[in-house]
Amino acid sequence: MRRLRAVRAAEVPQALRAALAGGDAVLPLAEGAERPHDLPGQVPQRVAVVVETSGSSGRPKRVMLSADALLASAAASASAFGGPGQWMLALPTHYIAGLNVLVRSIAAQNDPVPLVGRFEPQAFIEAVGRMDASRRYVALVPTQLARILEHPEARRAALRLDRILVGGQATPATLLAEALDAGLAVSRSYGSSETSGGCVYDGRPIGDTRLRIVDGQVQVAGSVLAEGYLADEQLTAERFVDDAGERWYRTGDLGRLGDGGPLEVTGRADDVIISGGVKVSLGAVERVVRDLPGLADAVVVAAPHPEWGDVPVVVTTHTADLDGMRAAVGHALGAAARPFRVLVVDELPLLPSGKPDRRELTVRAAQR
Repeated sequence: MRRLRAVRAAEVPQALRAALAGGDAVLPLAEGAERPHDLPGQVPQRVAVVVETSGSSGRPKRVMLSADALLASAAASASAFGGPGQWMLALPTHYIAGLNVLVRSIAAQNDPVPLVGRFEPQAFIEAVGRMDASRRYVALVPTQLARILEHPEARRAALRLDRILVGGQATPATLLAEALDAGLAVSRSYGSSETSGGCVYDGRPIGDTRLRIVDGQVQVAGSVLAEGYLADEQLTAERFVDDAGERWYRTGDLGRLGDGGPLEVTGRADDVIISGGVKVSLGAVERVVRDLPGLADAVVVAAPHPEWGDVPVVVTTHTADLDGMRAAVGHALGAAARPFRVLVVDELPLLPSGKPDRRELTVRAAQR
């Protein structure tokens, strides 16, 4: 067994370096968070890091990752981008995307360039200005990319980056197209804490990652897989399965994988609602809505309805044409998927990772 320490944000880089070299395992804490009272003092010997998932759509889980898996992820990322480089740290290190920036920096034997304070265009510009390596990378969530594109000077600064990795949630096609049209070197990342972060770039697996679709759901195999969930053997057995001597992770994502084609994620198996007796994927509705002009920030959640059971509700910070939205969704996905109403908010509640807080939005939608 191996000692497990909860580590505050300022201590994470040094503690992570020691953990990757065989020292105490670490659980990175959010800024200001206290050590969890139920955290065990030890973990299996192979575990170097425990990452708590965001819990954006369900209860948080503690994912156990080995040094081998994290370093395999870093090596695969560097290979996909043509070599190691200097990373900007623009995401919290208690989530896998921010933690991966530290792992990649340790593997590349350099220090990341931190973005100081909240993610604002000026802070991003200043961080880019401090990057001096021949290869410069950053990992962002879609909301951050959108803020860069809205700011002309930040957009120009982003042109100095060799790669902008965008993940954490689905990237709207319109946002991706705008970034590419601006000349930004953007790659979409797909993965989770259970796969040591992004293991699929622009629909293609990186490193030795392998993909398959079983009963419509995406499964992942390869060196980047987690050891399982801390103190939850039942969930570990449910999500990590052995098939003919090969270990696969059941992601819970719905997807398609053509012959030699890229992975297309179409939604979550657990975001399917029954509306009027018909199955509706909220993720599929959200993708259609986000591709409409001015709705790149839209989030689609379920709300109860006395006649239909559950109905899709669109939450956005922008005014929206409900009739036009219903027509677009109905054409793409059928009548049952059409949004029932739009909830306009001043600001979307976000988790520290930058993802929308879907549980909070579901509560708000149910109250209207």
